[in-house]
Amino acid sequence: MKLTHLRTALAAATFAVAAGASMAQDIKLGYNGDLSASPSAQSGQAAVLGMEAAIADINAAGGVLGRKLTLVTRDDVSAPPKSIQNMSDLVDNEKVTAVFGPTNSGNAMAWKHIANQKKVPVMGNVGSGTDITKPMSPGADNYMFRVSMVDREQVAALMAYVKKNSASKVVGLMAETTGYGQGGLKDMEEIAKLQDIKIAGVERFGVGDTDMTSQLGKMKSAGVDTVVVWAQGTPIAQLIRSMEKINYFPLTLTSWAADNITFYDAAGKTLAEKPLFMRTVGDTRTPTQQKLYDRIGSKLKAPSSFSFALHGYDSVLLMAEAIKQAKSTDGSQIRLALEDLQAPVQGLLKTYTKPFSKNDHEALTAKDLVWIKWKDGKLLPYSDALITSFTAADFKQ
Repeated sequence: MKLTHLRTALAAATFAVAAGASMAQDIKLGYNGDLSASPSAQSGQAAVLGMEAAIADINAAGGVLGRKLTLVTRDDVSAPPKSIQNMSDLVDNEKVTAVFGPTNSGNAMAWKHIANQKKVPVMGNVGSGTDITKPMSPGADNYMFRVSMVDREQVAALMAYVKKNSASKVVGLMAETTGYGQGGLKDMEEIAKLQDIKIAGVERFGVGDTDMTSQLGKMKSAGVDTVVVWAQGTPIAQLIRSMEKINYFPLTLTSWAADNITFYDAAGKTLAEKPLFMRTVGDTRTPTQQKLYDRIGSKLKAPSSFSFALHGYDSVLLMAEAIKQAKSTDGSQIRLALEDLQAPVQGLLKTYTKPFSKNDHEALTAKDLVWIKWKDGKLLPYSDALITSFTAADFKQ
């Protein structure tokens, strides 16, 4: 009887050790971003869906270093303190190899010091704030990378459009008063100066404002025929609606936030078609993009958020390739691998050939972006003679 019990105990212990060893073999990845609280949560949800699809595909092909990838998600409910807490939890308790996200740029700025201090690589796939991927100090090792839109890249392209447009004679800038809006305004003012574009007026508005006729009236009085706007989706819609109130419709170029369904719903079909903006993909898709959409489209809160699923998918591919090249889950080695990826990575947005370097942690640049306008409820690519004439040299920044 004692021998039987001993054998049973030994078997149970062996099983527990084996199970623990199996779990230890998994390479944990973390996502930290808004998944429920703000309108941008749909972007975070889409990014996670794309990440999960990439992880499933990689695992089906044998994983990385002979180990499976797993994803641990944390919802920061769009709040910086919660996002900081999540980051510490993912790094210190979950022991993730890398972190993805966040949804909101301000949250990345709140905890990027943790990633750099702990030497944990981060691959942003939603937030677009320009400063996210800048090192903590000049020349310092930098663990923040990104596969997503970048505010400054967008601004460089929008300002190039203004510069080459003979109809844009008097230019004004408008931005919401949040960190996002003011960060974009800083980029707009700097690049306008760099491209020798004279700015006739600058106006600001609150993210919750519903009437911007006062600010627009000043623009109209100054003779502004072109306005460049940096704000989130709903405020941009309220700005366009305010234009209608005073029958003043200058050429309007905006941040990519106009792609959000909240913008379309608040502006309405006709007014939603006024602004021109950029994003990484429109509603016309390549066969490989369509294949992913067919897999996850029914789970998206809005079809317009699909671009973030593509960001999520490609961000995992790049991180997996870096781990493979490093032959390690050590953060320092992964960072070095990301900065010098030897093999091209065939993503869904593009083929990434040495997408990063020591001093450049952005996988997507202005030349990778698509000009977009809403048309009949769809995000359709837009082109004209100016856009087709652009070269990389036009995107001064």
